[in-house]
Amino acid sequence: MKESEFSLTIQPRFCETDALGHINNTVIPVWFEAGREPIFKIFNPQQDLSKWNLIVAGFTIAFNAPTYFASDVTVKTWVSRIGNSSFELTQSCWQNGKKTAEAQTAMVHYDYATEKSVPLSEEVRQQLAALTGAPS
Repeated sequence: MKESEFSLTIQPRFCETDALGHINNTVIPVWFEAGREPIFKIFNPQQDLSKWNLIVAGFTIAFNAPTYFASDVTVKTWVSRIGNSSFELTQSCWQNGKKTAEAQTAMVHYDYATEKSVPLSEEVRQQLAALTGAPS
């Protein structure tokens, strides 16, 4: 793993399989959200929901191959774009050396009281910049 990415290992549960014998397509977005936790901590280190300051503006996912029960999955996450008040994350699921899914998520630094986006601070931009670049 490169310093510009982070990963999370998931052990698929039997209940996450569907009638076709692979992980249901509704489960993988939940895994991707779990993989975004280090990003959440950049913006809200204590994970205080009363001070939450991020919002998902959009999400796309491509399923490349089935993901199966009984074999660990690695969720890799990196920053693929940084804007003024938003940024994009790219995430991928890997099982047994094969990429099974990839997603792009647009996140916005957001003030829920004013219902408006907020520019990223220089400190946050630097932390996000350290996580840019696709993994090897």
